[in-house]
Amino acid sequence: MLSAPSATVVRATLPAVGAAIDQITSDFYRRMFAAHPELLRDLFNRGNQADGAQAKALAGSIAAFATLLLEHPDRRPDAMLARIAHKHASLGITPDQYTIVQRHLFAAIAEVLGDAVTPEVAAAWDEVYWLMAGALIAMEARLYAQAGVAQGDVWRDWKVVGRLEETADVATFMLRPADRVPSPPFLPGQYVSVRCPLPDGANQIRQYSLSCAPNGTDRWISVKRVAGIEAAPDGEVSNWLHANVRDGDTLSVSDPFGDTVLDETDAPVLLASAGIGSTQTISMLAHLAATGSERRVTVVHADRAESTHPFRTELELLAGKLPHADVHVWYEAPESPRPSGYTGLADISRIDIPDGTRAYLCGPVPFMKSVRGGLLERGVPASRIHYEVFGPDLWLADAG
Repeated sequence: MLSAPSATVVRATLPAVGAAIDQITSDFYRRMFAAHPELLRDLFNRGNQADGAQAKALAGSIAAFATLLLEHPDRRPDAMLARIAHKHASLGITPDQYTIVQRHLFAAIAEVLGDAVTPEVAAAWDEVYWLMAGALIAMEARLYAQAGVAQGDVWRDWKVVGRLEETADVATFMLRPADRVPSPPFLPGQYVSVRCPLPDGANQIRQYSLSCAPNGTDRWISVKRVAGIEAAPDGEVSNWLHANVRDGDTLSVSDPFGDTVLDETDAPVLLASAGIGSTQTISMLAHLAATGSERRVTVVHADRAESTHPFRTELELLAGKLPHADVHVWYEAPESPRPSGYTGLADISRIDIPDGTRAYLCGPVPFMKSVRGGLLERGVPASRIHYEVFGPDLWLADAG
């Protein structure tokens, strides 16, 4: 809870900070990477830095956290914090790095806002920062403990034991622990980070959903190549994996994390995905099929065409193993005749939504916003709609 004096100051200065937050976060990253170039080289996603997505996501999370502290002083926004904590744990973030962030963030605030940053203003926003940072550090400590590792020690070598070309731009890499030690379990819907050594000496990290059932020793990740921009930061890891990784190679992979996981109730479930977001759907379906689930399952998927739809065959096979499963697939440019109602963009209004449905969404943010809006209109409570975003979570930043 924010102290009363700080709450008064934050409430008075939030409009000014909010108006300048994009400039503040941009200056913050510039300062931090100048002082710690290794963070940009080996930790932060260079693509998200190049297009400003990370700065926008940070601005959105800070503004949202401060607003929630003022509007609901008796509650902590654990749902928002949990998403960030899982992502941080998958990167191996440690508590000392929060001090680095604080130092450069507050230097940026002082530079952008100038004389408006009095000692009282600085102290109030410092309290906001450490309330958020302290909650994240505690959450991340619990995640590391649950994984049975020291803080930040999430990396293991995994051997590639198979590679499948799902589509022209999607490859699945089958992984097995290189040390043959049994891997820790994961939950359907979770992801891992993969750390890749790039030609310029950087070790860039990306997250990928596990696209198999959470049983056995092996793990599968499915990677979509960002075509046509091999030199661009936003596609450098996917292109490197597609071009370089074959059977017998070794990858550095994190323990599994992610809070968008399939619940273990008997409630009806809706799995909505677009493009490579189908990796989460396939993992959840594989788990449901492997456990002989009797749940009512509705699958919604949107893709460009049949040839770009990864796991199209697996989707049909897995759904066929479930006694109460319905599949609805839309293609924007179908390559074979289809019912007109299933050509174009996914239309959630055409789907029967049983009472008590829990929904899991994975795909581009515009797709998930559309599906979420449709579900809310159909009476599905927001608390029952879960989503996964890879890269910076711009949902809050784009909320307006």
